[in-house]
Amino acid sequence: MTIDWRYTVEDHLGVLSVAGHLGPDAVRRFTGAVGWALVRGTGPVVVDLTELRGWSAEGQLAITDAARRLAQAGRGLELAAIPADGSLVPTGDGPPIPVHADLPAALAAHGARHGEPAEARRSWRTTGWPDGDRNPRATPSQDLMNC
Repeated sequence: MTIDWRYTVEDHLGVLSVAGHLGPDAVRRFTGAVGWALVRGTGPVVVDLTELRGWSAEGQLAITDAARRLAQAGRGLELAAIPADGSLVPTGDGPPIPVHADLPAALAAHGARHGEPAEARRSWRTTGWPDGDRNPRATPSQDLMNC
């Protein structure tokens, strides 16, 4: 089982929405999504886990590695809507990873209002991301093949 993702550039932050199971088979795909976010946005990246069905220890390590990569680029990583078990245990040697109850709370923490249009929003997604948009803030997306 793997993941699908959508990356949306907001005015001053990025939202990386992840769906599926972040297990060993999905780590490479998640790492690629973080790379996509690194080159296409600025500011912090909120990883929206609303549609994540679960994660493995390898998936959790991929998130802490992503926080390190973003910190090296002068950007932060934050989580929204972690799986119900709340099992993220970041290692003590990495950057802090703020956790928000859900995506609207994460956006509010950055002064963004859920549901209001942003000036310059762009969005990319894997081809497996559903056509029915789960994020009412997103605009039409560019589909990506095999990301």
